[in-house]
Amino acid sequence: MNRKTLIWMLATAITLGLAFTSWDSRLLWPPLAAVMIIVSTRNALAGLLAGGFAGAMLLSGGNPLIAGVSLITDHLAPSLQSPWKIGAIIFTLILGGFASVLEAGGGFTRLMKKATGTGHDPGRQLETAAAGLGLLCFFDGLANSMVVGRVSRDLADRHGVARAKLAYIVDSTSSAVACLAFISTWIAFQLSMIGDAFALAGRSVNPYAVFLHSLPYNFYCWFTLVMLFVAIRGRFHPGPMAGFVSEAKGGLKNIESQTAQEPDGPVISALLPLGALMAAFFLGFVALGSPRPILPLGREKIVAAFGSDAGPTVLVAASLIATVIALIMFPRQSSGKWIPAAQAFLRGVKTMVAPIFILLAAWILGSVISELGTAALISQLATGSGQLALLPSLVFLTGAIISFSTGTSWGTMGILFPLVVPAAAALGGDDGFLTIIVAAVFSGAVFGDHCSPFSDTTIVSSISCGVTPHDHVRTQIPYALITAAVAVVFGFLPAGFGVSGWILLLSGSASLLLIGRLNTTRNSFSH
Repeated sequence: MNRKTLIWMLATAITLGLAFTSWDSRLLWPPLAAVMIIVSTRNALAGLLAGGFAGAMLLSGGNPLIAGVSLITDHLAPSLQSPWKIGAIIFTLILGGFASVLEAGGGFTRLMKKATGTGHDPGRQLETAAAGLGLLCFFDGLANSMVVGRVSRDLADRHGVARAKLAYIVDSTSSAVACLAFISTWIAFQLSMIGDAFALAGRSVNPYAVFLHSLPYNFYCWFTLVMLFVAIRGRFHPGPMAGFVSEAKGGLKNIESQTAQEPDGPVISALLPLGALMAAFFLGFVALGSPRPILPLGREKIVAAFGSDAGPTVLVAASLIATVIALIMFPRQSSGKWIPAAQAFLRGVKTMVAPIFILLAAWILGSVISELGTAALISQLATGSGQLALLPSLVFLTGAIISFSTGTSWGTMGILFPLVVPAAAALGGDDGFLTIIVAAVFSGAVFGDHCSPFSDTTIVSSISCGVTPHDHVRTQIPYALITAAVAVVFGFLPAGFGVSGWILLLSGSASLLLIGRLNTTRNSFSH
């Protein structure tokens, strides 16, 4: 009998045992069961569903038939009646296809070649261009990993850039950027989690407004980008990365290119659809969400527009408009134009099916946890410790552990949001404090997605850049740990005591830049 089977049997036995007890502590079991299954199987969908079923078993008194039916009728079906959640599903599928069309069009490949050009330091120029392309592909972390790695790795070999360094650049501009972007395949999921969590806390808020206010407190994501700048401009190579960089500079290439040269396409075929996506998104909110009359348009009306209920309609409409433009701009290939474009779109949609099921499972688990009252129990336990100010740091560290152990950012959000936001509210946290908790969940979830050996973006980043996942993880971990430490010390700890997020972003960024400066000075002395 293998380990996974034993874990499943243990989880089943614990669920059955707790279903016939009245212990308050049993309410903690559904999220714990979800984490245990995800860690043992590396499957976020299985873990979230297992946690939801475990909770349904507790609610049904141990009747598996009633529990199974209630997951659909009482916990999934109500979620599918929400315009925000239906919009999230449609938008995520469309944007997945949109990203695939842009990649297949070859515009990004041409853009990368133009950005590298010639210069006195072609290696650094290539690294900067790869980071810039990663920022440009803000709309999806996984698409970013595939696109940037594929179009950059042969150029990296030519310019003496270590593929391990390229993989770090690709990975650092994937999930961290998608989590911060105001329009991405992540945003619909993030907004649905925020809305549900605040509803559980008894607060009525606009999810988009909360997301925007959480941005300056999303310390790990911002500091990841600052650390990336330090690594490129300051030549900061801690741990095993130094060996790979030295080997690449010496011309020792142990990894041969295994992919054919990516086809070129007109740059406009990538940039115009991206511009249309952002323009349609902004104009859609203004047109559908602004108080009447729309003109004159001022700051108050723009804030009100983004705080309106137009979100689901705008997200879907903007993604459709951008996709149509991407299909029109798709360059003609040897097999024609429309068939390859349609095939690329369908491939992209297919890649988002698994994340959609994870999204549905997260909604189910959140609903079950809500009915059980798990958050109320956690808040009672936290009240006894009286450590409200430490909660942002604890949430970030807990999320980092879960996401690293499981490799799933969305699964981590699905577990934490329905627990920590209501708990913080019960402890007396106001809406501003709950916004910091939201950012802590995002940061903790991205940590694992950034560097876990089980994360899809970690694996795709390594494969697309031509390095083994093992080498990618061990060269990236030092960067991630330094960034996480700065996020706690200069971010979440003082934020819990009321320090402004903007001040903390500046101080944390300064500390990372100082690390790069000290590294440059040390290297100068060593030479």
